[in-house]
Amino acid sequence: MDYIPMLALGAIFLVLGCFNIKGNISSIHWYNRRKVLPEDVPAYGKAMGTGTVIMGAALMLTAILQIFFEAEELYYITVAGAVIGLGFMLYGQFKYNHGIF
Repeated sequence: MDYIPMLALGAIFLVLGCFNIKGNISSIHWYNRRKVLPEDVPAYGKAMGTGTVIMGAALMLTAILQIFFEAEELYYITVAGAVIGLGFMLYGQFKYNHGIF
């Protein structure tokens, strides 16, 4: 029962990431997408969505492995997923939004 919130948060990230990949970037803060040109919206959504999906998958994988193997030291999967996902998101921010804000 301790890992249900982590599993739920990972599922939410996966769903939001899928929406972003399909081109719906309305879930991204307005100040993070205000400089994105209309023709760059699909590519920006793919970059941001891929990062979000990677983070969600890492959270869900960590939760599932901790449920089955009852090991507390599996958080490195979440950290690795967060770093890789953040890399994709920063790439999208700098390339299509021309900065973080």
